Amino acid sequence: MFDLGLLFQKSELIPVIIQDVESRAVLMLGYANREAVELTIQTKTAWFWSRSRQKLWNKGETSGNFLYVKEIYADCDTDTLLCLCAPKGPACHTGKTSCFFNQIAL
Repeated sequence: MFDLGLLFQKSELIPVIIQDVESRAVLMLGYANREAVELTIQTKTAWFWSRSRQKLWNKGETSGNFLYVKEIYADCDTDTLLCLCAPKGPACHTGKTSCFFNQIAL
């Protein structure tokens, strides 16, 4: 069993990358504290810590666009999570499928 304490040795908040389990598209990036990670594991829906509102939130709680978590991976430094999810609706609050749609010209 993975020790969740390893994730929070450097910081109380860790980045969580959300990727579509089927298309592998990156949908969003959020931040989670230990409670959000525990709730994600328990409910199999993505939970985050809102840095702006300073509270826990379950993605989809107001929009209905839940992210159903199918797999979770920790990175090699155990300070970031990757969640492979089956999204119900768009992941972005703007209505876009992904939060990553603002291309920067090179």
